[in-house]
Amino acid sequence: MASSEAPTATEYIVHHLTHLSTAKQGFIVDFSVFNVDTIFFSVACLLLTLWMLRGAAKRATSGVPTKFQAAIELLVEMVEEQSKSIVHGDRSFIAPLALTVFVWIIFMNAIDLIPVDLFPAIALAVGINYLRPLPTADLNGTIGMSLGVLVLMIYYGIKVKGLGGWVHELFTAPFGGHPALWLPNFGLNLIEYLAKMVSLGMRLFGNMYAGELLFFLIALMGGFFAFTGSGMLMALGHVIAGTAWWLFHILIVILQAFIFMMLTMVYIGQAHEGH
Repeated sequence: MASSEAPTATEYIVHHLTHLSTAKQGFIVDFSVFNVDTIFFSVACLLLTLWMLRGAAKRATSGVPTKFQAAIELLVEMVEEQSKSIVHGDRSFIAPLALTVFVWIIFMNAIDLIPVDLFPAIALAVGINYLRPLPTADLNGTIGMSLGVLVLMIYYGIKVKGLGGWVHELFTAPFGGHPALWLPNFGLNLIEYLAKMVSLGMRLFGNMYAGELLFFLIALMGGFFAFTGSGMLMALGHVIAGTAWWLFHILIVILQAFIFMMLTMVYIGQAHEGH
């Protein structure tokens, strides 16, 4: 049994994987349970995203750009070029949405680059026993985001094809319009919509959850520090492994945001096209 002063490795990981939740749980997708930490950090990152992009737009000049303006312009151009090649239609909302999603997920993912004990320690100091600050490592959060993409897919499908055209395609594609094929067509299209939504959310969750868990395991190595041979080796391994994984994780943070943004545009682009 673990002492009150030093939790075991299992207790440490379980504690860090527990959400500040209305039901004191957060390991399953349950829309009757609110993970307060996921909601708080998601909204905070979204507000930071909107503040940064709005500030860049307000301070933009036609003269020599600042480094900040140049960085934002590179992002805007990148997203605009990608949207042109994917979405064949009105992009006045889709391109800004993709840019916002990209920056927003980068900010959320980047929380994983902060030392894993920092936010929980601050929370504990103010009387909060559990806090899991990484929103994209919560399946509820990532599925919620992909659910928003599903709504947009349906919205643009109806907007582009009309309600009648969208429903007609739902029952007649891809096998044909014979009445005997209506049910198989509908079932296949329903599965396709659900598979896109679930895979989009699961992909982001799985990668960020794995990265978060690895940071916990590396942090445990530092907990074995002692002025002994094995203790010093564990501390050295903690520093080397932590630094290497932190640097590599920067790529994962950006890559996962890029993949989510690209798939969002691909799925919305597909809604503009017929089978």
